[in-house]
Amino acid sequence: MRIILVRSLLLAVIMMLTLVAKSSAGIIFSVVIAPPPLPVYEQPLCPGDGYIWTPGYWAYGDFGYFWVPGTWVLVPEPGLLWTPGYWGWGDGVYIFREGYWGPHVGFYGGIVYGFGYEGFGYEGGYWNRGAFFYNRSVNNVRNVTNVYSKTVIVNNITVNNVSYNGGVGGVSARPTPAQEAAQRDRHFPPTPVQARHIQAASTNRRLYESVNHGKPPIAATVKPAEFRGHGVVAAKAAAKAYMPPTVRPATRPGAINTASRPAVPVHPNDRPATARPSISSTGSPKLDKRYQQEQDKLFARQEQQHQRLQQKQAQEHQRMQARPDERRRPQVEQRHQQQTQQLEQRHAQEQQKLQDRQQQGNRNPRR
Repeated sequence: MRIILVRSLLLAVIMMLTLVAKSSAGIIFSVVIAPPPLPVYEQPLCPGDGYIWTPGYWAYGDFGYFWVPGTWVLVPEPGLLWTPGYWGWGDGVYIFREGYWGPHVGFYGGIVYGFGYEGFGYEGGYWNRGAFFYNRSVNNVRNVTNVYSKTVIVNNITVNNVSYNGGVGGVSARPTPAQEAAQRDRHFPPTPVQARHIQAASTNRRLYESVNHGKPPIAATVKPAEFRGHGVVAAKAAAKAYMPPTVRPATRPGAINTASRPAVPVHPNDRPATARPSISSTGSPKLDKRYQQEQDKLFARQEQQHQRLQQKQAQEHQRMQARPDERRRPQVEQRHQQQTQQLEQRHAQEQQKLQDRQQQGNRNPRR
């Protein structure tokens, strides 16, 4: 009897904390596994006036990540727009911040969801005197009254289907002053039909990543929770950057999910052995010698940088061993992984610049 009472009290506390987190900050879940990249899919036809597109996203359930299909939602009241939810890295975990309705579109992590949600703001339409006008260049609309066409150009954004902000490989966007101001607007939570839509997705086995491998068979729907019929759109493909977890998610409700994704090495010494780069012959021994010397010099400098970073990280490991703190360990390892990734990216850029310069020299040899 005492055990049952204790369990009941613990459950009540957990539920209370969850509700507080959800109501105060819009945070509804946090996990240690990075969400998969967004799949490639097309938007179904808009069912009529007053519907606004809400893009699909990966949510987390009992069996790991599952896809919540994009869908057209009847706006709760005129003048409101949808700010999509998004995953963000913080305090050693990936945290999901719930979407909401409001008079302005706020920050959604810089995630390029498409169909007007190009990382910042919303280019899919606008309200004017109680009527919503749809941008046909990004929306599939044919049977609505108010339409216009405006080409949307995504500047300085690499569309790689990344589905989270921050952390290793995540989008590095930060809120603009306008988006920070939008955070202070009056917000409205997802409608009851949107809640049913999420619930239906969470109980559909085919929408779990462990089954669809990043390519959900129901990627988008005409209306929420309608997962059958001609209005269902399947994903065209998984994202090019998609990599399946190296360990499958747990197969029973309540079990701990131990899946992880292949990623960049955590430490420089974890990376695969790198062979000393060699150049392709230009037909000129003099040029070949000079180019190879440039490559060797760059390779030696980069190896020294790898060694320095490895030594720095090893010293931090030693300090952690002297003062063990398991709460800090995931954060330290995440920072080490970020440092290693940034170094690898910089080295790749340096190699590319050197190759471009050498190719340019081949086209315009010195006389």
